[in-house]
Amino acid sequence: MSKKVLIMSASTGGGHNRAARAIKEELEQKTIDGFNIQCEIVDSLKLVNNTMDKIISRGYEKSAIYTPKAYGSVYRFSETSLVSKNEFKGNLLTSLMAKKFKKLLNDSKPDLIIGTHPFPMIALSTLKKHSDGSSDHGLHLGDHHNTIDVPPMISVLTDYTTHSTWIQNEIDYYIVGHEYVKELLAYEGVDTEKIKPFGIPVEKSFLSNREKEEVLNELGLSSDKLTVLLMGGSFGAGNIKETLEELLDIDRDFQILVITGRNESLKEKLEKKLATHNHNKNICVLGYTNKMNDILASIDVLITKPGGLTTTEALLKDVPMIVPYYIPGQEEENLDFLSNCGAALRTTKKYTLSVLLKVLIDDPSRLDMLKKNIKSIRKFNSSQNIANLVEDVLLSMN
Repeated sequence: MSKKVLIMSASTGGGHNRAARAIKEELEQKTIDGFNIQCEIVDSLKLVNNTMDKIISRGYEKSAIYTPKAYGSVYRFSETSLVSKNEFKGNLLTSLMAKKFKKLLNDSKPDLIIGTHPFPMIALSTLKKHSDGSSDHGLHLGDHHNTIDVPPMISVLTDYTTHSTWIQNEIDYYIVGHEYVKELLAYEGVDTEKIKPFGIPVEKSFLSNREKEEVLNELGLSSDKLTVLLMGGSFGAGNIKETLEELLDIDRDFQILVITGRNESLKEKLEKKLATHNHNKNICVLGYTNKMNDILASIDVLITKPGGLTTTEALLKDVPMIVPYYIPGQEEENLDFLSNCGAALRTTKKYTLSVLLKVLIDDPSRLDMLKKNIKSIRKFNSSQNIANLVEDVLLSMN
C-alpha cells in the first residue's frame, strides 16, 4: 500500500508554495515497497476559510508594501518573552485550523506531514499534543473521545532565520537553510538531532537555464554590458521607483532590467517615469515572469529585498546582491545572514546604492569576492535530501 504525505503551505508571499512544489516534485519520484509516495499540497489558510485566507495573505501583502514598519513591530513583539514559544496554540486562528485539520487527517490519513509555513504546524502540534483524547484546553476541537492520530511532522523553514512560531515540541524534524540557522534553533532549545541544514528547497527546473546571450537579446539587452536586475518580490514590494531613479543617475555604463512581479500599477508608473526621465541607460521593464531561472543566470548584480526564496535562488545562481530595502522582520534577518556571510551588500545612509554599485563596476574583483563567498554557503540538493529523510522516516514506521 502506498504511503501518503501532506505538505501544508500558505500563500503569504510566493516562497512557501514554491518550496512545497519543490519537495513534492522529489517525493513523488520515491517508491516504498514498490509503490510511489503519494503527495498532496494543502493551502492551509484556504482550507480553513476563504475569507481568512484573503485577510491573512492579502494582509501580509498589503502590510509588506504599505506598512512594513508596523509589520516589523508585530514580528518583533511575537518574538519577545511576552509571547513565548508554544503560546500560539490557543488563539482563534489556531482553533479554526485545528478543527479543519482534524477532519483533513481523518479523511486523508497521511503517513507524514511536511510544513512550509508555521501556522498549520502550530495547529497540527495542538492536535498532536491532545491526540490522547485529553482536554482540548479551550480549543473546542469536538468530541474528546474521537481521538486522532497525528503522524510524524517535518517543518521546512523558508527564511535564513528562526521565529518562535516555528518552534513546537511536537515537530520531529526541522529543515533549515544553513548551519547558522541550525545554531539559532539550538540556542532556542531545539535538539540538534532534529535540525537538518539541507538548505531551502527549489524546483529542479530552476537549476537549468538557457544561454545568457539568448536571454538578454530577447529582453532587448546586450550580453556585453554589465546587467543590473532590480526587483521587489512577487508583488513588487520595496521602493522600486525611487531605487530606479537612483540607478538612472549613476554615471557608469550598465544596463537595467526591472521586474515588477504582479504589480501592474507599478509597471505602468515606471514606464511613465522612464518616458519623461532623461537618461542614457538601456532599460527593460518586465511584469510577472516564470523565467527567473534564465534571468538570474544572465545578470551580474541583483538589487532586491531579501525574501527567503529570492535569496536562495540568487545564491544558487552565483548572483551578488545589493539590498536597499526589506520588510522588517524575517527579511531583515535574512539580510543579517547574507551580510555575515559576505554574500550581499547592504545600503546605509552613507554607503548608498550609488556608492556600492560604482565600486563593483570599477573593480570587478569585488564581484568575484562576493561570488566566492556565495559558493561557500549555497546548498544544492535540498529537495532531494528532504525526500531522502522522508523516505527514511516512512521506512522506519514499516
